[in-house]
Amino acid sequence: MGATWRSPGWMRLAFCLAGLVLSLYALHVKAARALDQDYRALCDVGTAISCSRVFSSRWGQGFGLVEHVLGRDSLFNQSNSIFGCIFYTLQLLLGCLRSRWASVLLVLSSLVSLAGSVYLAWILFFVLYDFCIVCITTYAINVGLMALSIREVRGPQGKVKGH
Repeated sequence: MGATWRSPGWMRLAFCLAGLVLSLYALHVKAARALDQDYRALCDVGTAISCSRVFSSRWGQGFGLVEHVLGRDSLFNQSNSIFGCIFYTLQLLLGCLRSRWASVLLVLSSLVSLAGSVYLAWILFFVLYDFCIVCITTYAINVGLMALSIREVRGPQGKVKGH
């Protein structure tokens, strides 16, 4: 039986749109900061609360790992915000499909996003010693999407679909 289209639900739509907006804003901040080192973003509240400093750090591109593994010129050495845009678009599109494989992909992609969120949160607090409002909000969105994805896989009353 093939997948059928459906509404992704208000919560998934809200989370995905918020994630996309924040990812696009992060791209804007990073680009503006690259052109002008004195650029001050709305999310730059102080020296210890600066999203532009975080986005411009080495961990703001390829999670700080891709360059060391695949090289600086690798196709995968992109701004983390690009990966965010891809992730939130994928979550929204998969959320519109009614099928077992789409539900499983939602959970798997959410698990990857949570692993990335934990890693980047650790870098944020213990390496950069910063607090990034945009980053923390995207981590919360990722947790929300994970909860929705798990609920999607589990049927009514906690039963797994198809069992």
